[in-house]
Amino acid sequence: MPCRDKSPSYRCQHVDAGLLTNTHLDDQDAPGLAANAHQQRPPPAGMQPRTDGEQASKLAREPVAWRDLPRKKQLIIITLARMSEPLVQTSLQSYMYYQLKWFSPESPDALISRQAGILHASFMAAQFLTAMAWGRVADSPRAGRKTVLLIGLLGTSLSCLGFGFSTSFRQALVFRTLGGSTNGNIGVMRTMISEIIREKRFQARAFLLLPMTFNIGVIVGPMLGGILSDPAGTYPRLFGHVRFFVDFPYAAPNIVSCVFLLLAAAAVWLGLEETLDSLRDAPPDLGTRAGSRLAGLLRSVFRRGHAEAGYVPIPSDALELATDGGVGGDGSAQGKLPARRYTRRLPFRRIFTRNVALTLFAQFFLTFHIGTFNSLWFVFLSTPVFDPSASDHGVRLPFRFTGGIGMHPQAVGVAMAILGVIGIALQLFFYPRMSERLGTLMSWRVFLLLFPVAYFLVPYLSVIPSTSGPPHSKTGAAIWLSICGVLFIQVMGRTFALPSQAILINNCSPHPSVLGTVHGLGQSVSSFARTVGPIIGGVVYGFGLSRGYVGLVFWLLSCVAICACLASLLVKEGDGHEIWLEGDEEEPNNETGRC
Repeated sequence: MPCRDKSPSYRCQHVDAGLLTNTHLDDQDAPGLAANAHQQRPPPAGMQPRTDGEQASKLAREPVAWRDLPRKKQLIIITLARMSEPLVQTSLQSYMYYQLKWFSPESPDALISRQAGILHASFMAAQFLTAMAWGRVADSPRAGRKTVLLIGLLGTSLSCLGFGFSTSFRQALVFRTLGGSTNGNIGVMRTMISEIIREKRFQARAFLLLPMTFNIGVIVGPMLGGILSDPAGTYPRLFGHVRFFVDFPYAAPNIVSCVFLLLAAAAVWLGLEETLDSLRDAPPDLGTRAGSRLAGLLRSVFRRGHAEAGYVPIPSDALELATDGGVGGDGSAQGKLPARRYTRRLPFRRIFTRNVALTLFAQFFLTFHIGTFNSLWFVFLSTPVFDPSASDHGVRLPFRFTGGIGMHPQAVGVAMAILGVIGIALQLFFYPRMSERLGTLMSWRVFLLLFPVAYFLVPYLSVIPSTSGPPHSKTGAAIWLSICGVLFIQVMGRTFALPSQAILINNCSPHPSVLGTVHGLGQSVSSFARTVGPIIGGVVYGFGLSRGYVGLVFWLLSCVAICACLASLLVKEGDGHEIWLEGDEEEPNNETGRC
């Protein structure tokens, strides 16, 4: 059996029915190349690593800064498109409780919490049913990544607009479902980042961009929703006489969110390049050509303005080099997309390797408890404070107590924005260093342990002393410090878990030709977990409120988070090319993200 040297790890390969399959030294089902040098096995006797492999390993150990990331302009467009979606979702969550109350003012709090869970789950249920299909479409040369991304942004904008003008729970449910069914963007964005950033030393920071922009959306979205929701009731002197805001009190934040989504879609259409290997050599699409012409027009106007001001105009080729070249720039050798590495597509039945199945299994538990917490958090903040004079339930600590924080939309927006502020600080200054020190897999496992602690503590916020008595919302330094403390623990875990999970999903792909499909599968699993989680969570939360145990659902979430910790022990980090097909080529750079 002939052997091919693939420094720094070595494989023997054989042809079987047109497939080249890896035979590893330890286990055929192992995920491939290990993530870290200390996990790699020594080469067989008589085989020495190539010099370029040693140089690549040395390069991989050098510290990486944000400015070193290649193809920055493409990454910026993707992150802007990503930021628009959490901005919309978190904006909606800050006032959803009150919009549902507006639909049916006589509905009890337990019913409102169930409806909120159903609305949140409807978006995810539609994604669960369609995400894998969108992943297959994104892998097809007839469509590609960019087309699917545009469909998702435009579909979400239409859904957002319809939700804002809804006047009943059923209408809102229809538009939320529409948004989820057209949106497979998270998986596509992760796929595009992995195809733009193939060197492993850049992965930790590149995959951090999406959750970082999510946190920016978490900061801006709730504040936007809190400020713009029900302007006639919130600012009666300014808008109380405006009939439009009286008839559609929650249209304003959705109109603004729709504008953000349309701007993101325009940026994608004009500036984002296709990353699918089979379309990489195709002529630029209409949007890219229009974007190039627009950029040329702006450059000519810019040069003309400086010439009139007495400046010497920079030649066009020099301007191109200055904006696109340089270390890590789009025009650098490092920034260019590598040549196509495969000519055949892996059959769908071959996708589900052992490591793919285990990674998706672990992702289910993780996204189940994170998605459920996100849907319950704003409901818990909005739930009225426990009033002993108006309730039949007594308080018997440590487990029997009920009620929420009783915050209004503006305060809910601030409380949810705290999630984003803490997350960005941790992602900028803490995650990259710890990830480089511990490695992707180990940091993922370690910080999953924080979630059970955070969920166990959340319900005790309702018994923190307040400067205002019931039924008024809780106020004072004690409650805000407690909220920040609990959120710090939860966000610390999320900061490490989500980008690490994305890297593990990316690297468990058995072949580059199905990378979009694998990310689509990952999004389907996440969407399914985020579908059943909020529904179950809403029902259990309402049941706990009616029985005097507001903490019941959060303590059950803590148990689910423990299951996620146990499932993580079964996962291994792959190399993205576990199965080799005839005609596949090796990466020219040994220190790569997937091969």
